[in-house]
Amino acid sequence: MTHTYTKTLKKTALALGISLAMSAAFAQYAGPSSVPAMTVKQLLDTGKDDRHATLRGFIVSHDGGEHYTFADDIGRMKVEIDAKHFPPGVKIDDKVRVEISGKFDKDLVGNKAELDVKRLSIAAK
Repeated sequence: MTHTYTKTLKKTALALGISLAMSAAFAQYAGPSSVPAMTVKQLLDTGKDDRHATLRGFIVSHDGGEHYTFADDIGRMKVEIDAKHFPPGVKIDDKVRVEISGKFDKDLVGNKAELDVKRLSIAAK
């Protein structure tokens, strides 16, 4: 093999790898769910540890690392969101209404509660 051919082959493999990784980042289920949307207050008052939940509202502050404060019209709570769950190329601030879904983590001893977010999308108005 010539040096030019090897170089072209490497570039093609790299481009293919990048395009496959990007298509995986855009793939997410957008259909109906059996997990009903609820308010922060409902989740904090009645949520059980490891329950799946969906909330609609606003990310009102970044509290460091993967930790944020989420708020709806009724309450606020801590949420944990990995950077990979934010939609690529979309600016999200405290004025953008989002829908988040994830697993509720409730510490029975310290009364600490947060939602470990597994899906984040822009909410319909």
